[in-house]
Amino acid sequence: MDTSGISVKTVSGSEVGPYVPDLALLRMEVFREYPYLYEGSLDYESEYLLSYAKSQRSVFALAFDGDKVVGVSTGLPLADADGEFAEPFLKSGYAIEQVFYFGESVLRRGYRGQGIGSRFMKERERHARALGGFDYCAFCAVRRAEDDPRRPADYADLSAFWKKYGFVEQPDLEASFSWKEIGESEESSKPMRFWLKRIGE
Repeated sequence: MDTSGISVKTVSGSEVGPYVPDLALLRMEVFREYPYLYEGSLDYESEYLLSYAKSQRSVFALAFDGDKVVGVSTGLPLADADGEFAEPFLKSGYAIEQVFYFGESVLRRGYRGQGIGSRFMKERERHARALGGFDYCAFCAVRRAEDDPRRPADYADLSAFWKKYGFVEQPDLEASFSWKEIGESEESSKPMRFWLKRIGE
């Protein structure tokens, strides 16, 4: 696919409001894929995005193909995030006021591998640096067994991409989050591990 016409725009806080319906649908579409296998709920996705919008220090990097949103990458200060995300950092002695949390990056198939993910990384860190007062950027990723039978043959592990941007996996920073997978009758807990980098490195 020719991605020369792709543009990336960043907005903060309540500025994301007009885009929430499209972003909620996009998140549901992408998170149904491995490794999240998330069944999804439009109401939940909308509420989740609006919770980020409540923080005027949040950032949404939006990727457009013309006037159509095809990707989004989110972030906000960890102190403004849900307490479940901050808990592992507090237990490990981090000052959560010094951590900027990178939420999810979702990009529609056909637009991947064209540098948009790199732009997402740069825009979020640029935002954190512009705000000032943060020593770290962090995100978390679901952990799946290497031999998980649901893993597609063409699945691209993103560890090398994350390491390229200075992130280091933190085995001592783990959490569990629950969601309903495709095929599950109810939510179940999934292990998540955080990755961390010093801002500016």
